[in-house]
Parts: sequence; structure tokens; C-alpha cells
Amino acid sequence: MPALSDSPDGKPVSDRMTSAKIVIAGGFGVGKTTAVEAISEIPAIRTESWMTAAAAQIDRLDPGIDKVTTTVAMDFGRITIDEALVLYLFGTPGQPRFWPMWDDLVRGAVGALVLVDTNNLENSFAAVNYFENDTDVPWIVCVNLFHGVATHELSEVREALTLPSHVPLIAADIRSARHVAQALLTVVDHAAKQAIG
Repeated sequence: MPALSDSPDGKPVSDRMTSAKIVIAGGFGVGKTTAVEAISEIPAIRTESWMTAAAAQIDRLDPGIDKVTTTVAMDFGRITIDEALVLYLFGTPGQPRFWPMWDDLVRGAVGALVLVDTNNLENSFAAVNYFENDTDVPWIVCVNLFHGVATHELSEVREALTLPSHVPLIAADIRSARHVAQALLTVVDHAAKQAIG
């Protein structure tokens, strides 16, 4: 007699793979593509285009940043967390002219990781506003530790972004697969708590 937890296909429920969609969002140049590439177990799908002189006045970065390409649609990657969970990662484009795509990219997501750069915090306000007011997807904020260095206390970042207390705020060097994995697990954990509660 099959166990009560067996599914119609004969496999125990615990043996079936579950997948979840996570969105990685944030302002222009904050590290979304880098995060997807750092963790994806498949070659990340990138929709990068060369930045041209014509876009220099629109897609501005601080002097000294050597970014030469920009995401024009989305980034996509996949990571198997364990034998029961696969995460599909969708990185949003950061420029304002691509924000109308965010509704489509967020649809069906269990949660979102919003990356911020404390050196360009003003570029983060639109993403924070979007997840706070325009969608019901659970989200957390992650300060990208460029060069592995925290330049501000998390409490200062929370205050500057006026983040509600229920939104988790963490810091990670998104060049590190281990750091990105921990950030994604924080998103999943927060989404699960929101669903329960």
C-alpha cells in the first residue's frame, strides 16, 4: 500500500523537484547581471548591448566605472538549491525606459532581491518604490558590497531608503556565489514567512 505522501506518479512528494522564480532587480549598474552570472549553474542568458556614445547622456555611471554593456531585456539563470528546489533567476534591466517590462518579469515570482549600491543610492529609489507600492511580491533589499567593503551601516541604508521594518535588509558581495546563494535563500525564507502569515 503506497504511503499517504505518494503522488499519482508514484514518487513521494519529498522526491519531487519544486521550482520557484526569483527576480533580481535594482537600478542601472548595481550588479544584477553579475549576481545572476555568479550563481547560475547554466551559462547565464544575457541580453546585453554595447553602450554607445548616443546613450552616454541617458545611461550615466559615476566616472571611473568601466561598464561597457547594459541589459536591454533581462538576464536569466538557474540554480539548484538542493534535491527539492530549483530557482529560476530573472534579472531586470535597470534603466527607466525599460521599467514597463518589470510587470511581466515579476509575474509569477515568489520573491524579489532588490540590489542597491550605496555609492549611487538615488538609483535605488525607483526599484524600492516599485516593490513597495506596485506589486505584492515579497522582497528583500541587499546592499551590494562593491570590492567587498561596506561603506555605510545597514541601519543608515534602511533610514535613507525609508524601508519598512518588515522588509529584510542584508549585505553581500554579489561577485561571490556563496553570498548570492545566501541572499536568495533569504528571499525564499522571507517569501515563505509572508505566505504563512
